[in-house]
Amino acid sequence: MIKLLMLLLLALPLQATPLPKALAVPGGIVEIELGSTHQSKPRVFFQQHRVLITAHDDRWLAVVGLPLSLKPGKHTLTVFTADNTSADIAFTVHDKAYPEQRLTITKKRMVTGFTKADLKKIAADKVEMTKAKSVWSETPAKLDFITPVDGRLSSLFGLKRFFNDIPKRPHNGLDIAAPTGTPVLAPTDATVINTGHYYFNGNTIFLDHGQGLLSAYLHLNHIQVKAGDQVKQGQQIGTVGDTGRVTGPHLHWIVYLNKSPVDPALFIARDIPRLAARNKH
Repeated sequence: MIKLLMLLLLALPLQATPLPKALAVPGGIVEIELGSTHQSKPRVFFQQHRVLITAHDDRWLAVVGLPLSLKPGKHTLTVFTADNTSADIAFTVHDKAYPEQRLTITKKRMVTGFTKADLKKIAADKVEMTKAKSVWSETPAKLDFITPVDGRLSSLFGLKRFFNDIPKRPHNGLDIAAPTGTPVLAPTDATVINTGHYYFNGNTIFLDHGQGLLSAYLHLNHIQVKAGDQVKQGQQIGTVGDTGRVTGPHLHWIVYLNKSPVDPALFIARDIPRLAARNKH
């Protein structure tokens, strides 16, 4: 009976890997088929950065992050096969107009008037965070994300931001507002890259989900993990706070693919209407 059950299980088709929603715009994601999984797994590069490859429906699939600064039009991936021959695959990126957002920051030194000590801290933070965002592991990527905090959408990805009427970089994450102390969960299995307290970002956690798929959790009140920890999907890693440059307690959630911040909403697309609906109450 056990042998028969095992044979039946082996005969079942493998469940397809969950995928983020594809959206071929700056800050979005493209998913490109590369060939049968009966062939060796290729290596793929976009703008000289390694690209995540996953098996999906018996095909190798490249899951490519598109930088917000990317120009609309034709672009190419470079694919290297097992024998190190290469080929280019073309794809098209479409334009997207992101709206503006203007915020008033009451902590003035979070916007202007930085002291020498502030600038030293900001420079050191940049070095440490750049190192964290450069992590690459060959671990198969975990793409089945859940929403990391129960709250309401307060600021979307890609917004052109102005702090106290001073233009800043576009919003590189998704903001989910929630009361201080609300649990923040790992959206899927991961290794903790590092944690720290940064000038602008406050208490922050970086997670590695495999093959250049990374995520970051900013402005936390408490951090409950440390570098090197293995965390499971749904495990609490910290709590919502208002540390760093903020207007109130919320989670600023960033997702990186091939070193580019991409829209986290694409990873939790089915849950976005629920979070957005809370803005109507």
